[in-house]
Amino acid sequence: MPTTTTTRNLNETDPLEDFERREITLDDAMKKVYVAGTGPAVIVMTEMPGISPHVARFARWVRDAGFTVYMPSLFGRDGAVADAEEGKTVFQHACVSAEFRAFAGNKSSPVTQWLRSLARLAHKESGGPGVGAIGMCFTGNFALTMMLEPSVLAPVLSQPALPLDNPAGIEISPEEISAVKQRLDREDLTVMAYRFEGDRFCTGQRFAAYAEALGTRFVARVLPDSAANQKSLPSFFEQLVANPHSVVTAHLIDEAGQPTIAARDEILSFFARRLISK
Repeated sequence: MPTTTTTRNLNETDPLEDFERREITLDDAMKKVYVAGTGPAVIVMTEMPGISPHVARFARWVRDAGFTVYMPSLFGRDGAVADAEEGKTVFQHACVSAEFRAFAGNKSSPVTQWLRSLARLAHKESGGPGVGAIGMCFTGNFALTMMLEPSVLAPVLSQPALPLDNPAGIEISPEEISAVKQRLDREDLTVMAYRFEGDRFCTGQRFAAYAEALGTRFVARVLPDSAANQKSLPSFFEQLVANPHSVVTAHLIDEAGQPTIAARDEILSFFARRLISK
């Protein structure tokens, strides 16, 4: 597993200089994608309010564990430490964007079609048995919808927050989740999911809805709020999130033996089991 120490200041802009910045056009839409590493591909989808230094740190951990990371820019300023005001603006723009369905349960965000195409491209470029995918917060459920793409074998849902207006809702249509469940059963696959116990954006009701839809194929991990980092948080998280939320990024405690580090290591092992040891 990667080291649990970092030499980068997470409260300063990350230049992302160790990633290749690519402009990838798929389905007639171009997006920036940051790519690094070798080995089977893992799609790392950012949380609000964008590709922060914390998100980039997680992507580097995935890279260092033996994977090619594809990290698409979906919103916000890449590498920035957004303050509360900027983060609020990014969040508001995403909520009204045609690419996302922030307030619509039982339906997938349109951007997931582009992400499935990215998974196909990443599999073609990186090889291996398939592709891993992790979504966080606003993108948390996207990894599940991406299971409609056959190349995606290892989906991880980290604190999936959509739809925002229904704590028990899930952002995927009944037809799509039925198709995903059939594939999970047919190919003996599982979905990993993570949240903090007191998270008001990703509630126990939402995890219960996933469990009802997917049965034992949905493997849930609920961390105690006491396991969350509460020191030196960006103002976006202090003022607007204001509860333990981001399991493998801002609220992760980067120390050996911490539950959030154990969650990170379990995710990396899940990717390895599905994409390397297969």
